[in-house]
Amino acid sequence: MKILLAVDSSPASVSAARDIAARPWPSGTTAQVVTVVEPLLGWSSPQLEEALHRSGEQTVENAADYLRAAGFQTGTAVLEGDPKTALVNAAEEGDVDLIVIGANSTRGVMQFLLGGVARAVARLAPCSVEIVRRNPGPEPLSILIATDGSDCSNAAVRSVAGRPWPDGTEFRILSAVEPTSPLLHPHYFSEQALEELRGKDMQRAQAAISTAERILCPAGIRASTTVAVPCATAKELILSEAAEWNADMIVVGSHGRRGFNRLLLGSVSEAVALHAQCSVEIIRRPIQSSAVRLP
Repeated sequence: MKILLAVDSSPASVSAARDIAARPWPSGTTAQVVTVVEPLLGWSSPQLEEALHRSGEQTVENAADYLRAAGFQTGTAVLEGDPKTALVNAAEEGDVDLIVIGANSTRGVMQFLLGGVARAVARLAPCSVEIVRRNPGPEPLSILIATDGSDCSNAAVRSVAGRPWPDGTEFRILSAVEPTSPLLHPHYFSEQALEELRGKDMQRAQAAISTAERILCPAGIRASTTVAVPCATAKELILSEAAEWNADMIVVGSHGRRGFNRLLLGSVSEAVALHAQCSVEIIRRPIQSSAVRLP
């Protein structure tokens, strides 16, 4: 698989590089470490531009050293332009499977380059995205897999099943299907009708979990399961479960809707990525496990 690690000079980027280096990955996984230098608009200073480029080269080389020491085939690049556009385009042109970005959770907002870039990449990338918020290390992880039984959720489960994980890693499957029964009960809804709707909601949640278990089982992954009572939004249920379980990572599928006119994080996956206190993987397509080469 191909990993695109986007870095800047922040400690969050260093943590992301160390975390990726410490974890097991499919055989043949390669990494490209990139940073983005924005153009100096309105005035020209060749000396400053050269200094910024040299600083970018040093930044990517420092991060790449962690990956090379872990045995990754690693390339580096200093891109120019708007960071959000440059990273999304690089992932698309390079046919990348996973973009990895470090996030600074201590201040409550994601910090990458000039700020807001991690959020934009999570929203617009054509591939899967991981936002790292954990201390790096080879120790076992606690991974929460959120599923509603949809094709995109099942793709997220398959991405987990198709990769190696540290020995002792624990998995939990959460189904947080939005209820179909109305929150304000109209007078024409009998209690019997409402109970039938609630029963169907529960059946869908159980079916989503059963499907996830069938996907994980051939990979030797056993997971505990939770069916969330539909008393809150899916985002709130996922975040609450992750916090109570002290999860290291949330894995969630995304329909991959794109467009720069999306000014707010409307989808569940993006909302979880923004507000979670742990790392989050947004899976937009199955991550390939075969050996690949970076261009």
